[in-house]
Amino acid sequence: MKVAIAGGSGLLGKELTKKLLYKGHDVYILTRNPHNKKPSDGIFYVEWLTASAEPEKQLEGIDAFVNLAGENLNSGRWTEDKKQEILDSRIDATRETIRILGALEKKPEVLINGSAVGYYGTSFTETFTESDTEPGDDFLADVVVRWEEEADDAPDNIRVVKTRFGVVLSGEGGALKKMLPAFKLGGGGRIGTGQQWMSWIHIEDAARAIIHCIENDEFSGPVNVTAPSPEKNEVFGKTLADVLNRPFWAPVPSNLVKLALGDMSVLILEGQQAVPQKLLDHQFEFSFPVLDEALYDLIGH
Repeated sequence: MKVAIAGGSGLLGKELTKKLLYKGHDVYILTRNPHNKKPSDGIFYVEWLTASAEPEKQLEGIDAFVNLAGENLNSGRWTEDKKQEILDSRIDATRETIRILGALEKKPEVLINGSAVGYYGTSFTETFTESDTEPGDDFLADVVVRWEEEADDAPDNIRVVKTRFGVVLSGEGGALKKMLPAFKLGGGGRIGTGQQWMSWIHIEDAARAIIHCIENDEFSGPVNVTAPSPEKNEVFGKTLADVLNRPFWAPVPSNLVKLALGDMSVLILEGQQAVPQKLLDHQFEFSFPVLDEALYDLIGH
């Protein structure tokens, strides 16, 4: 199988590439600068999102397209310009993906388009599955709605899966890596009330879920890519402290987080309890269904 990946240089893109190569597939990574990258067995680099790029010429015959491209939500304070950059990066990448798919003579069977559980908005009390079709009314929900609408423009004969990711936990970077220094120094504690939900997933399960959606044609539309056991912030923090064998005692007040992060504080102070109902219904087996097992695998000693 030939799989194209936009966003292949990110943490999840790298993990997905590794797993696809292990299964014997060829991977075509879309990048703005392929010239400083050396192709290796099973990996090919394709230029895109530049004035001279014509990626469709190298992607003829692909079986699946995975779009994970987009500006990192944690890459800076959410000024109005940053918010626009977050939205535009997702819209532009998805719009170009759809253009490429339309230009291919032989269409791939499936488009896996990255998305987020931010679609559902935030709630301390509700549980969200893919059956919930009413989006939230905040910035992130609006981004996801517009992002997914772009994916809906894919050619009719391509199956479209919108993988709504929760917080992807990795030992190499991302949200977990940012939490570790304070916890290792014994300064871990709940953030705000500690009652906000965190829908998380081990990076290995996230990559395996993408492949599962590629290989099984019963998947289409939104798919929550989260572990089946979301946790509240206080439980998440206490579990992380236990795995590190460190104390858990230093709460961080909500107003301090808001002062430091501004609008971006919603990523930490609010959340949603999203359940991967479609994956569960189709017998996807999580390698790390509960938090302590995931954390021990990623950072345990």
